[in-house]
Amino acid sequence: MKTRIILLAAIIVMFTNSNYQEITIRPNNFSSDQVANVKIGDQAPELAFLNPQGEIMKLSDLKGKLVLIDFWASWCGPCRRENPNVVKTYAKFKDEKFSVGKGFEIYSVSLDQSKDRWIQAIAQDGLTWSSHVSDLRGWRAQGASIYGVNAVPMTFLIDGKGKIIAKGLRGVALENALSSLRK
Repeated sequence: MKTRIILLAAIIVMFTNSNYQEITIRPNNFSSDQVANVKIGDQAPELAFLNPQGEIMKLSDLKGKLVLIDFWASWCGPCRRENPNVVKTYAKFKDEKFSVGKGFEIYSVSLDQSKDRWIQAIAQDGLTWSSHVSDLRGWRAQGASIYGVNAVPMTFLIDGKGKIIAKGLRGVALENALSSLRK
């Protein structure tokens, strides 16, 4: 019992810590041998899932642009706290020219299971870009499996030729990476 109380206290301290960017959410049944091994320098695997309107949106439709694939979920506190940074970064860089792509886009892949909560979070957080997709399978999402995502939030930066050039960028690190790629 005492061990459970100590563990619970540690968890509470973790989630109230102001350095939230170090906190990620992992599935309870995570096993490292269940995920793909997508690395920087690899060609980005194709993703094609339904958007909130029920239309298929492909990652390859954004080819030629610098693309941030953003794995997140409405129920993920760290994701929701990171969203203002992503919104600010998108507004700042969406019309920029880059050495590795024409313009900047975000391809948001939600690990939600509830379509209503997913759509509500998009609106509440002001996620104004048009590429939002989900298969509504939670941690069993095909996109997460394809990219080896075992914690959210998780990002992959893809150049205009579809190559993964960075991953795990958030906050200032994302802004700095994009700034360094400007023409």
